[in-house]
Amino acid sequence: MTGKRISLRQELPLLVWLVIVWGALWQDFSAGNLLFGALIAVLVARMFYLPPVELGGRFNVLRAVTFAVGFLAKVVAASFQVLSLAVLRGPRVISAVVAVPLRSHSDLLVTATGHVISLIPGSLVVEVDRTTSTLYIHGINVRDAVDAAKLRKEVRDAEAGLIRIMGTRAEVAALNREVGA
Repeated sequence: MTGKRISLRQELPLLVWLVIVWGALWQDFSAGNLLFGALIAVLVARMFYLPPVELGGRFNVLRAVTFAVGFLAKVVAASFQVLSLAVLRGPRVISAVVAVPLRSHSDLLVTATGHVISLIPGSLVVEVDRTTSTLYIHGINVRDAVDAAKLRKEVRDAEAGLIRIMGTRAEVAALNREVGA
């Protein structure tokens, strides 16, 4: 084990989440099953130590709702785009892997951005470089540099939305300076 142990107060959200996942996987939220899940969660958290995720200390609910609605719209639109590409072009669709350097170096924001992008049909994170906060995205229908720039913009826009939802005050201020808002 490397690193300093985190307190139970910091670890409690992880433990609660693991118990909820345990109950959902077993589709059984009885007291006995959740108690056993809690025991397993504590064992997993103690045996497989992970560094704590640093939270920004803020969460903007209004921005989260707006982001979620926009995200769902992108999922629907991308689903139809992938369907049309599959039907009309079939195996002749061109794709590419595009490097997208992110603004934030927070593990939480890099991970959240990667998950959001991977959940949109037609894009998938194939590699993450934590040292430079760069996501390598496999994008479908990326034919040239213009399409690659468009994909980079979409990823950075998703990251900007996540920074506005849960980034630190410093990250939000840097983002506002960058976009001139």
